[in-house]
Amino acid sequence: MPQRRSHVSSSAEQSELAEALAALRAGIEAPVEFPPEAIAEAEAASAPTPDLDLRDVPFVTLDPLGSKDLDQAFQLERAGSGYQVRYAIADVPGYVEPGGALDAQARLRGQTLYLADGNIPLHPRVLSEDRASLLAGVERPALVWTFALDAEGAKTGFRLERALIRSRDQLDYASAQAAIDRGDDDHLSLLREIGELRRVQEAQRGGASLNLPDEEVVVREDGRYDIERRRPLPIEDWNAQLSLMTGMAAAELMIDAKVGVLRTMPQPDERAFDRFRRQTEALGRPWTAGRYGDYLRALDTADPVALPVLEAAAALFRGAGYITFDGQLPEGDLTQAAIGAPYAHTTAPLRRLVDRWSLAICLAVSRGEAAPAWARESLPLLPGLMQDSAQRASRLDAETINRVEAALLQPLVGRTIDATVIELRGEDRASVQIAEPAVTATAPVTVGIQPGATVKLRVAAVDVSEGTVEFVV
Repeated sequence: MPQRRSHVSSSAEQSELAEALAALRAGIEAPVEFPPEAIAEAEAASAPTPDLDLRDVPFVTLDPLGSKDLDQAFQLERAGSGYQVRYAIADVPGYVEPGGALDAQARLRGQTLYLADGNIPLHPRVLSEDRASLLAGVERPALVWTFALDAEGAKTGFRLERALIRSRDQLDYASAQAAIDRGDDDHLSLLREIGELRRVQEAQRGGASLNLPDEEVVVREDGRYDIERRRPLPIEDWNAQLSLMTGMAAAELMIDAKVGVLRTMPQPDERAFDRFRRQTEALGRPWTAGRYGDYLRALDTADPVALPVLEAAAALFRGAGYITFDGQLPEGDLTQAAIGAPYAHTTAPLRRLVDRWSLAICLAVSRGEAAPAWARESLPLLPGLMQDSAQRASRLDAETINRVEAALLQPLVGRTIDATVIELRGEDRASVQIAEPAVTATAPVTVGIQPGATVKLRVAAVDVSEGTVEFVV
């Protein structure tokens, strides 16, 4: 898929940027190191006893290249005219003792934080990248969801069990996509088949996918910092459909039991829809009829205007949060608007705190047992813990990218460059995309300019330590 890469090249620029990123890391308002007692708990925690043995099932994992914290593994097969999907999730609830030092540290963090030079994990690495991770070739406890799908990919039944598994292979997105394109992997071809059917199911229930290009800071072997901005591969969406199906099943279990935690997002209001319609008209790709999810799915990703349209659509996907309940369902519509169904975060417990609660409650419900007391007692705390961690992660990500982008633009101070307007930020400011280096920034623009237009900007000043760039029209 299309990919743009820019890098910080000179040694002086690399040194200044490294110092800026080190200062940013040191200033994070979050625990970085784990106390000895939490590490000791992670090292001593015993694996939970499985209900069944699925070591002979050929599970595989699919993640970004080099990942070690592997939350999910899948196995797909045909079943009559339909399909069977097994989706295994790392059994983090079986390793973390409620109320212990490890639990306390995870609650302080909320989620794994990602930086340019590594990450700050939710759990000690001995657990998240080793003992609980679904690494290939080793036995691991897992919470295995088994789905029955009909010929159209619609779910006709499911169950959740604690099992012992052994993943056969650790796949990465690029290599797996290449294997599918060559047609030399039947299992992955089945992922495409099921993933496409689930995309149709998504459209039928009114869901919408916003596949914005990823923007990631990476460090090359020679020490240079890069910003990679690429469109997600099709296989990433097909894989995500398995995760979405699991999250909807988890929500179904918890709603039926009237205890749990849901991921929520309100339906955009008419004001947001009207604004988006005006933006698509200005971009020459008007949304005139039908549901916005269908419009977004129909966009041609090769169209250079698709990116400004997707950036504008991001405003329709705001307001996500969490809601908890115990004994009585919350009032109002429980549908997560972008998914078109009630939904729960439940497939990334190594990297996200709330998933441990969802999995523990769902396992108990599937066994006909009461939800664990520790989970019920702490449910009201979850929305606040997750909101705090989401704000911290968003701020850290933005500040990291700002500093790298400033370093990329530093050699251009005093020069004039071309940029494409992505989204207006008031009358005279806008989010713009610079082609070379591939940087997204906020800059002043002439009043009346429209998204999609090309503007000329002069790079007036850069401060790498603060991650700021000053442009002049």
